[in-house]
Amino acid sequence: MRTPRQAARTVVVDPDGAVFLVRSDNVEVGVHWMPPGGGLDRGESPLAAARRELREETGWTDIPIDTLLCTWEHDFTWHGTPVRQSEHIYLTRGPHRGPLGDVSEAHRLDRILGWRWWTPQELGDSAADPLWPPTLPQLLTEVRAAWADGRPGIAPVDLGYLPNPPRRG
Repeated sequence: MRTPRQAARTVVVDPDGAVFLVRSDNVEVGVHWMPPGGGLDRGESPLAAARRELREETGWTDIPIDTLLCTWEHDFTWHGTPVRQSEHIYLTRGPHRGPLGDVSEAHRLDRILGWRWWTPQELGDSAADPLWPPTLPQLLTEVRAAWADGRPGIAPVDLGYLPNPPRRG
């Protein structure tokens, strides 16, 4: 049986359409890339958690977060405990830069192995490491199309439960 866990993440898109993701590794998926984020603290809302986690994992305090992109559920093992994680993933725009200040302790605690900006082409590469959520490239294609048409984005999408892709290597 898996323990329920709530989490929130933030997809940050730069002016050229690249997305900031962090690299992680776990027993089910292996190496994968995901937006900065993590578990909700007791009594914390998903939006407040997304803001806090973005600050902790990037040092960025100047990026407004308020648009829900999607929700989804998935299974994985968190610090030795099998969990079914329900996530709220928010969307925002931000400058192309690296983490600010010393975020090494947050990265150590959250087992973040690195970070980088992904171009739309890199996100769509079928040979790339797995992404969380796996439908992120498609969601961002829809968002970029909406932005190009002058719309603020897309309506939030409930992806439901998505199984992990097979572990590589």
